[in-house]
Amino acid sequence: MSLSDLIPSLRTSLPPQRLCTEIWPSSTRHTGHGAISIGGVDLAALAEQYGTPAYVIDEGEVRDHCREYGAAFGNGNVVYAAKALTSRAVLRWVMEEGLGLSVYSEGQLSVAAAVGFPAERIVLHGDAKTPADLQAALDYGVGRVVIESASEVTRLAALATRRQKVLIRVLPPHDDLFDGVAGIPAASDADRFGVAAPSEAFDDLVRRIVAQPKLELYGLDCYVGSQISRFGGYERAIQRLVAVAGHLARTKGIVVRELNIGGGHAAPAVDGDSPFAVAAFAGRARAVLGLACERQGVPEPELVVTPGRAVVARAGVALYRVVAVRREPEGCQLVAIDGGLSDNPRPALYGARYTAVLLGRAGTGPAVSSTIVGRHDEAGDVLARSVPLPADLRPGDLLAAPGAGAYHLPLASNYNLVGRPPLIAVRDGVARVVVRRETIDDVLCRDVES
Repeated sequence: MSLSDLIPSLRTSLPPQRLCTEIWPSSTRHTGHGAISIGGVDLAALAEQYGTPAYVIDEGEVRDHCREYGAAFGNGNVVYAAKALTSRAVLRWVMEEGLGLSVYSEGQLSVAAAVGFPAERIVLHGDAKTPADLQAALDYGVGRVVIESASEVTRLAALATRRQKVLIRVLPPHDDLFDGVAGIPAASDADRFGVAAPSEAFDDLVRRIVAQPKLELYGLDCYVGSQISRFGGYERAIQRLVAVAGHLARTKGIVVRELNIGGGHAAPAVDGDSPFAVAAFAGRARAVLGLACERQGVPEPELVVTPGRAVVARAGVALYRVVAVRREPEGCQLVAIDGGLSDNPRPALYGARYTAVLLGRAGTGPAVSSTIVGRHDEAGDVLARSVPLPADLRPGDLLAAPGAGAYHLPLASNYNLVGRPPLIAVRDGVARVVVRRETIDDVLCRDVES
């Protein structure tokens, strides 16, 4: 019995694929017959020119999100989290749009320095800052350093040659912040640094900082979680931080000038995900801050946010080529691609969800439930499940997976000695490689023992 006998409708034509506008760049155009473009550039043509897997990033989309946040909070109060996606091109766009930058390593800071990112707009974060991280930050003259453990105070003070503004990472009660809030909560207090406040440990940390003439306690910092689409957790965090600010004012005479409430704002990845309403959140957050400060009797500090994923996720699309297809008796299919765990480990690490569409041709058959797996022979190497793809999918076809702008390139690896994909920027009909594909020679050059 043939496949067409099993699925009689296979000979019928499908309407053009439906693209959920919330998860693709706003410049996306689907012109029929499987053709999709972003930034005025045809994705299938990019795959043919640069190969697969590949990451495509829409410069205009990144800039639009930077401007959205800048309009809502003020450019000086928005700090892009470099961990979401770091390259010289991306950091240059962020810099030109007037945002600040949060870095987590000497390496990220070196990329920022390469594009001349203003030092005063940079914040150094990180649970475990190495001596090299701290030295690089001080040498460059970063605006703020977030203190997350008592040992950092001594090390930072010993290295500082000028007065350095610092923030304290505060761990508000975890369950209180996340009660009934959709998203992925931050790690429990047992698994992360920072300090609960108010507490004896917090007061001790404050005393250590104040005792160092080269350190200025400038503000407080916290992290609620990721992929959060509702405001409640952030509002409770603001109230908790302002209460801590009131405690500092009353007991130490210290005025808190900045509250950084982190990022983690939701970026839709599959149809049905809720987006994060940036402008509405900014209005609510300022209202909550003003009322809390009034109740505590403290001056209103600057309210800072640190989005990463929300700035770049939707701007990115990953391109893959189908290597094998296996049809199942139940009518579903298993699809193997030329990428997977080495270019997007997030489904394996966090259960992150993605989708994909056929690219470059129109399918001629019903859409069937498809599981997309990678090339690495691992149980967790599954890019996406229950994806509606045409039943006539075949080896050599191209797939496009949206939502690939955040935490794909930064988490990419050389697992199975597979080179990491390139990052291709598109804008106004022009494509350019901003991070080249990693080659076998690149991998071998580090293997120095013959």
